[in-house]
Amino acid sequence: MAYLIEELEKQNVQCFVAAKQGSAFEKWCHEKNIPCVTFEFRNDFDFASAWKLKSYCDKEKFDLVHLHSSRSHGIAFLASLMGNKIPLVLSRKVDFKLKENIFSKWKYNHSRIKKIICVSDKIREIVGKSLSNPEKCVTVYDGVDLERFAGKGMRGLIRKELGIDDGEIIIGNIAAIAPHKDYFTFLDTVTILTQKLKAKFFITGDGPLRIEVEKRIAAMGLEKDVFMLGFRNDLENVFAELSLLLYTSNEEGLGSTLLDAMAYGLPIVTTEAGGIPEIVKNGFNGLTAPVRNPQKLSEQVMLLLSDHSLREKIIANGKNFVRDFSKEKMASRTLEIYASVVGH
Repeated sequence: MAYLIEELEKQNVQCFVAAKQGSAFEKWCHEKNIPCVTFEFRNDFDFASAWKLKSYCDKEKFDLVHLHSSRSHGIAFLASLMGNKIPLVLSRKVDFKLKENIFSKWKYNHSRIKKIICVSDKIREIVGKSLSNPEKCVTVYDGVDLERFAGKGMRGLIRKELGIDDGEIIIGNIAAIAPHKDYFTFLDTVTILTQKLKAKFFITGDGPLRIEVEKRIAAMGLEKDVFMLGFRNDLENVFAELSLLLYTSNEEGLGSTLLDAMAYGLPIVTTEAGGIPEIVKNGFNGLTAPVRNPQKLSEQVMLLLSDHSLREKIIANGKNFVRDFSKEKMASRTLEIYASVVGH
């Protein structure tokens, strides 16, 4: 959202934000002088937030409202039922199957929803199956800041912080610690790898399963091998320490972390979950394995670490491939969809 707003403003599109009260996004809007109001966003049936949204739209007379989460979708749908006539554009970024209940079917098929922007063709396929008019779905791939990671990062900072030798291999995952990111497969893969090579492993991120993952690390006797870095803003420094990124999701809309890694020049081993095969081509710009398959993942890791020419090819191809996934291109494509909705 932040990338999109920054790029749209460069195109003279004025953006207003309705953010969750007390959120990091609200803070970012204030820092960037983006007009921002706050709602509570309690649940899909938050009538108070829906009424506030309707009133905000009545006051500002927006051309359209872009919804970036399931909850904002539910609230905007209620606001439409309350009389808000502004067209809605929805973004869908996860490859979970849509719920089959009446409310879900109603809010996705409501006439006020003009376009559903899907982060991958796989998501477009999944969402389209639940729509009476699947042509509403369009694919716009996530964009990343190609300059943020290119040539950046200080190697050695985190190693020194954690007491890891300079020459030691480090393999890492960067993702929310949530069920669909499947850190349990990551740990199962780590167990296999520790029998084959001397290495350390990073888990970078935070989320609802953190305590459970910590318990699993202890139960598997991996406390000296796996380091949990928590949420970090200096991902370029994390990338700088890694020999490769091991990304083990069992469900994934696209995987923008994989694009960030390519932009940095980091080789990738990942699963074939969701939209990942659209951006990671096995043997071309990464190595892939089926979901929940630690044995195959470990084999791909060992191949990438042992085959220098393959590694260099994957890094070079990744850097070239990711150029088509810039935040500028994402915003440009999104703006085309906005124009088609409002008739400009």
